[in-house]
Amino acid sequence: MDHSTDPASRATYRARPAAISDPTRLTPRLRRRRALSLVVMTLLVPGSAQLVAGNRGVGRVALRVWLSTIGVLAVLGLVALVRRSWVIGLLSRGAVLAIVAAVLAVLALGWLILFVDTLRLAQLRLVQPATRRAAVALTAVGMLLTSGTLVVASRNVSAARDVLNSVFGGSPAAEASAGRYNILLLGGDSGADRYSTRPDSITVVSVDADTGKPVMFGFARDTENIHFRPGSVMAGLMPNGWACGDNCLLNALYVWGTEHAKDFPAGTADPGMTATVEAVEALSGLDIQYYVLIDLKGFQALINAVGGLEIDVKQRTIIGQSTDKPRRYIEPGRQVLNGYYALWYARSREGASNYDRMARQRCVMQAMLKQLSPTTVITKFQDIAAASSQVVKTNIPQSELGTMADLALKAKGQKITSVNFVPPLVNPWSYDPKVILDKVAATIEASTAAPANPAPAASTKPTGKGSTPTAASTPPPQTDDVAAVCSL
Repeated sequence: MDHSTDPASRATYRARPAAISDPTRLTPRLRRRRALSLVVMTLLVPGSAQLVAGNRGVGRVALRVWLSTIGVLAVLGLVALVRRSWVIGLLSRGAVLAIVAAVLAVLALGWLILFVDTLRLAQLRLVQPATRRAAVALTAVGMLLTSGTLVVASRNVSAARDVLNSVFGGSPAAEASAGRYNILLLGGDSGADRYSTRPDSITVVSVDADTGKPVMFGFARDTENIHFRPGSVMAGLMPNGWACGDNCLLNALYVWGTEHAKDFPAGTADPGMTATVEAVEALSGLDIQYYVLIDLKGFQALINAVGGLEIDVKQRTIIGQSTDKPRRYIEPGRQVLNGYYALWYARSREGASNYDRMARQRCVMQAMLKQLSPTTVITKFQDIAAASSQVVKTNIPQSELGTMADLALKAKGQKITSVNFVPPLVNPWSYDPKVILDKVAATIEASTAAPANPAPAASTKPTGKGSTPTAASTPPPQTDDVAAVCSL
């Protein structure tokens, strides 16, 4: 007879709550319910099983820790609604991440112990084999969902801390200039065939400090006749400017500065970068607060880590050198490029102009920015973190990561205004500096006055090769239009 259906038995059970901790006083059906319920309680509210059927002191401690954790997350969520940059900045500090990683590891261990103790409290020897198997399976799933997830999260936080500590140093924070943050984004090529790192892709990203509206200015690597701002370090070292013809190109300043480090003021962290930054400041008329140097060679590992980049290739691109036989190509059409092909797409010189190569490098960088989804970051974080420290060099301090991340989130949904100072707009070897300065000022003014427009959503599904093929015989474009070589 099943006493659980007997009114007298139910009354007796209700009168004796101690039966929850003593399953020998329960019917077989209630024992089964009790065993499975305790496991579910531990999964949903850690410590609740101990509170009702075991050591109440342990249960109270676990429950308080659980509620405190939820409370902290709720407070951070509410603060993020008002001051998102502050929360991001807090969680971008190496010391804070070390504490978070340790807390996650402790929570994972504690939850695991609670599950093991719950199996003890369930007293599975008193239930049927089927119930025993179900309870063990449910416990295993619960451990995986809770402790397993927390362990992965702890490892990811530790990896993030390592990347932050290795990439973002203790440089002083810089204030916005005229209401804008101007960041120099360099694509450097330090392959085995190069004497030194040469930033072949040179772009200033100017972002409105309030709205996050971005403007991008690209400068050709072969820009000549650069005269530095009065009072700058480079003006003192080169009073007549960087003007010696084809031997004095913009991208060669990095090498020059590195080779002449002893001539720079004491304490100059990176003379090559100082020379490059001051040259771009002179060209653009903007104050550069920060720089980010992306090594295209290391970029290959990062692209592989995120599963490749989807790009609609417009022009047939040669892989390798002119002496390679047989010739290989990246064909026109929408396709996902792995690290190897994306790197060659960005750096290929054969049959292309410098301006075409600049546009392709920007295609790769923009594709990364658009396609790096939160899901990808979470699921492949370890690989991304391992590759990132080899890719990025920057003077953005950890203390400013919150501000920069907040601006990036604001900018992500807005149309990017882009100008490249290459033919036909200007000839890098012979130009009027005032034309560039006026164009930069006018573009920023127009961007500030224009309402924010959402950027069109990038396709995330390949539509097959050959969507917009171009004949292989078509010459590479002499243009500053990225759309001429790719679409994202």
